[in-house]
Amino acid sequence: MSAPLLRTAVFFLLAILFVNAPLTRLRPAAFTPRVASAASRDPVRASHGMVASTNKLASEVGVDILKRGGNAVDAAIAVAFALAVTYPAAGNLGGGGFMLIRLRDGRTTAIDYREMAPAAATRNVYLDAQGNLIKGEGSSTIGYRAAGVPGTVAGMALALRKYGSGRLTWAQLAEPARRLASDGFTISYNLANSLDGNKLLAGYADSKRIFLNNGRYFKEGDTLRQPELAATFARLQRGGAREFYEGETARLIAEDMRRNKGLMTLADLRGYEAKERTPIRTTYRGYEIISMPPPSSGGAVLIEMLNILEGYDLRGMNWASSEKYHLVTEAMRRAFADRAEYMGDTDFVKVPIAGLIDKKYAERQRTSINLERASTSAEIGAGRPTGYESEETTHFTVVDAQGNAVSNTYTLNLGFGSGVTAKGTGVLLNNEMDDFAAKPGTPNAFGLIQGERNAVAPRKRPLSAMTPTFVLRKDGTLWFTIGTPGGPTIINTVLQAIINIVDHDMNIQQAIDAPRIHHQWLPDEIAYEPYGLSADTQRALVGRGHKLVTRPRYMGDAHGIMIEEKTGMRLGASDSRNEGAAVGY
Repeated sequence: MSAPLLRTAVFFLLAILFVNAPLTRLRPAAFTPRVASAASRDPVRASHGMVASTNKLASEVGVDILKRGGNAVDAAIAVAFALAVTYPAAGNLGGGGFMLIRLRDGRTTAIDYREMAPAAATRNVYLDAQGNLIKGEGSSTIGYRAAGVPGTVAGMALALRKYGSGRLTWAQLAEPARRLASDGFTISYNLANSLDGNKLLAGYADSKRIFLNNGRYFKEGDTLRQPELAATFARLQRGGAREFYEGETARLIAEDMRRNKGLMTLADLRGYEAKERTPIRTTYRGYEIISMPPPSSGGAVLIEMLNILEGYDLRGMNWASSEKYHLVTEAMRRAFADRAEYMGDTDFVKVPIAGLIDKKYAERQRTSINLERASTSAEIGAGRPTGYESEETTHFTVVDAQGNAVSNTYTLNLGFGSGVTAKGTGVLLNNEMDDFAAKPGTPNAFGLIQGERNAVAPRKRPLSAMTPTFVLRKDGTLWFTIGTPGGPTIINTVLQAIINIVDHDMNIQQAIDAPRIHHQWLPDEIAYEPYGLSADTQRALVGRGHKLVTRPRYMGDAHGIMIEEKTGMRLGASDSRNEGAAVGY
């Protein structure tokens, strides 16, 4: 059975179980009540540490670091490096992302290692002489000119320097990834399927040789070895993180760029720096929400939606009802309209974050919502917040025995990024320049409309939807952490997971497995998952004036960890939509 058919069969079964979930569950000598709101496998339980990621090998690498005395930050770095080997579609050295850290004493911080535009990336760099977007090679999505300056290596170094345990060195944390690249690992069915006939990778010599076996294509069960990537990790072990930006690796990347008319130079690499930023916060029904600030739009858009929905009794509605989906869609519509208008890199433009996440602003947004009828995106533009102030990604989560936690999302942007593997390095490069508004007001590869604040500019960081998030209990202790890939669906996946737990009493695995919807203002339509909405619910939503996509699709690949209140057990959850795993000890 093919992967799509297998996923369809699994979700069809889940849909049946969701509708017919039993109210009780047989236990030894007794029946114990069980929440009927969602059916899925139980979370993975562990008393000390937990890692949840999209790849079991990477999760096991993280747990091994925890067992050796490393903290959550140490483990997160090792997992990030391991995913660069075992999950080449999104795990990376040639991309960037965001790491949210919460220490056992309650301190929180955000590491911004988002890619940065090269100095040669001017406002109209992706437009032709007629002012139209360039397509294919030379565009913001394909080839050498699509790559921003990678931030992953610098971000991991900053996190280790400031928040690592001090028990393990940079070289030790990179060693599992170097070994996986050198010795190889067994190719799964999903990875083999994603590489088979991949036209993007086939267009670039090193990508074709390494990942497509020179056109002979790998099969499930084959071994993938990446000796050039192993050599890059070995150089990083010897020379530290700056080797990537100033040493032999940097020289190889810059020379390959020059030969192929790319934008990135050695000076761009030398000038890259990761930044520490202050997370943004709100409360939802008394629980504290901590998430990413710009240049990720994720935290602000998430908080605006939660603030809007806080005014409604979602608990009193069935979790899968058209009534609830109507309200969630209207919150999504308004928040994504604001995203298009206001969001960008706060190092370059003013973004009204304080206004967007203000609860009084959410009250005003609620006044435009009709409980019975859908708005149209044509009539719902950006709101007027006050208080200005200076689809392929992957997420993983780590909680250690001391209670330190990391929620990390990083990416190459689209699957396998730009398609380019920098010659001699084994490093796949991102196509993150498409996350800028290459032509403000024109949809990007995800169909997102973006405004002037996110226009291309040298050394600017593109807007992101990545939303690594912590949720605290009312006593201030960590309750759960969650994140996901999925382009613009990231924010709405995290939103729905939080609602599923807070309003519908699901555990972390149930909340992740539950069907999802998505609305991003434009196009004005609700995306939903196969078998995720009953025919009655679809008819009710259409009756309210909503438009539904003609082809449902699966969304996201969420991973999370919950702390059980009574026992302190770590409950790990990995999305059933993919082949990831939560591993604990």
